[in-house]
Amino acid sequence: MKFLDQQKVFIQSGNGGDGCVAFRREKYVEYGGPDGGDGGRGGDVTVECIANLNTLIDFRYQQHFKAERGHGGMGKMRSGRSGHGKVLLLPVGTQIYDEDQNHLIADLTEEGQTIVLAKGGDGGFGNAHYKSSTNQAPRHASPGFSGEEKWLWLRLKLIADAGLIGLPNAGKSTFLAAVTRARPKIGDYPFTTLHPNLGVGYVDEVELVLADIPGLIEGAHEGAGLGDRFLGHVERCGALLHLVDGTADDPGADYRTIRRELEAYGEGLAAKDEVVILNKCDALNDELLAKQRKSLAEAASLSEDDIACMSGVAGTGVTEVLRRAAKMIRTANAEPAEPAVFTP
Repeated sequence: MKFLDQQKVFIQSGNGGDGCVAFRREKYVEYGGPDGGDGGRGGDVTVECIANLNTLIDFRYQQHFKAERGHGGMGKMRSGRSGHGKVLLLPVGTQIYDEDQNHLIADLTEEGQTIVLAKGGDGGFGNAHYKSSTNQAPRHASPGFSGEEKWLWLRLKLIADAGLIGLPNAGKSTFLAAVTRARPKIGDYPFTTLHPNLGVGYVDEVELVLADIPGLIEGAHEGAGLGDRFLGHVERCGALLHLVDGTADDPGADYRTIRRELEAYGEGLAAKDEVVILNKCDALNDELLAKQRKSLAEAASLSEDDIACMSGVAGTGVTEVLRRAAKMIRTANAEPAEPAVFTP
């Protein structure tokens, strides 16, 4: 299944049905009076948050969603049937913005959450509604009210326990494949990963959902390399796994590059707990490993013992990394979160 995390859609709720002009006509009833029914209500356009879905690819091929209009009223005081509504099924973590992408309309973070985006128009009154003591045979009815129509932006931000960040070719996809059943594309060149991947790992009978995003580059917070969109996928993570290539010339400089992008992006990313990992340690001898670890520790203002040494290819150190991540996630989940506010 292809991955898509942003799409523009058009929604239109149904118009209300028109009221009916009718009069009672029966044998031996000379003055039957008005009996036109009211029109039915137009259908609503709603969104529903469902599980087991992590892409917006379905909206690439269908961007217009219209609810059914209400049926018109009929004689004998019969009201028209209401129009059927339209339901959009969205994955957990989807945000809905207005056409200008300035106003957040809704943030779907829980399975089963339902929000009405466009209300259907009310049905018009039949002529029976306008009967009065001074006008006992009205010959007019009101038309149905128009529904709502608008363009919206759907933006998906994956919900995971931990997010993998780092420069291109730092070994994030290799680590994800080593600890989960996910099979992302792996290559020895930058930007092998072109879209985020999710995987479920286990350590000490604890389940962890990991999000692997494409490598970040300098200027990512401004959109370089689509970095601003990729960073959005780790906004909701409880912890960050910061992978640094141990074979790089200066691991400390690589670490500081990513940290600058996190701070510039904002949204609390720089304040999240992170596990600093020196990856590809199987390619280093003891002397070079100690040098690279010291450089990374100084850049991260940590002790050398706080730097996790790992090799995703050899599988060494991955269990310790998952244990550190699980501990941070438990701490993050224990903190009370601010209640989400939804604006229908």
